[in-house]
Amino acid sequence: MVFTEWQDMVIQTTRKQVRQLAADSSTRTVERALALLSAVCTDGSISLSDAARVVDLSASTALRLLRTLEGSGFVTRDPGGNFRPGASIIQLGALALGQESLVSICTPHMKLLVAETGESCYLSIPGPGETGIYIAIVEGTRSVRHASWVGRSIPLEGSAAGKILTGGQNGRGYAIVRSGVEDDVTAVAAPIVIGGRTVAALSIVVPSYRLDEAKAQAFGEELVKVAGHILEEPAENHEAPHESMEKK
Repeated sequence: MVFTEWQDMVIQTTRKQVRQLAADSSTRTVERALALLSAVCTDGSISLSDAARVVDLSASTALRLLRTLEGSGFVTRDPGGNFRPGASIIQLGALALGQESLVSICTPHMKLLVAETGESCYLSIPGPGETGIYIAIVEGTRSVRHASWVGRSIPLEGSAAGKILTGGQNGRGYAIVRSGVEDDVTAVAAPIVIGGRTVAALSIVVPSYRLDEAKAQAFGEELVKVAGHILEEPAENHEAPHESMEKK
């Protein structure tokens, strides 16, 4: 009887130890997978060897975890074999931010752009099919300006925001389209990037008669600078700029 009780105690203790080891192993696996996912999102595109080196794993272990993440859509592989953020992580990022949060984050920067340029500034995201959707505007200060199109869809093809949302920006990181969606209107746009993927486009929309090529390029460079730091640097609600681009 004593032996049986001792045997049961040993068995129960062993089971607890096995469960604890399994839990510890599962925790380490999750930590390693999250570290790999973080490396992929930080770099935007990373090779297996670089990912393994960054998180201090063997290539075989890193590949096993990355394949699991790939199967769940959290990472994907490009034609060169590098790992990139997948649709699932992009969707989670979008859900975490939410349209309202994204608008809230971007609006102060958009106000600053309007104060500097005098022109209407839009925020757009991918819509259904081959479209984009304007989700926010800060209207320009000019008497003749582009009025609100918030909630309206625009074609991805032939629009500045569409070029950005499909990765069609020029080598300087922005797109300029004249008479794309509307005649006599020029739009300049730049990408807002999360996890190596473009999730939204920031654009300035201007009557074409007051936007020559030099000014359009200046707007493009400013949009790239602002869009590139929107998620890194909070902006105050600036009502007046230190230096207005309207005079440039």
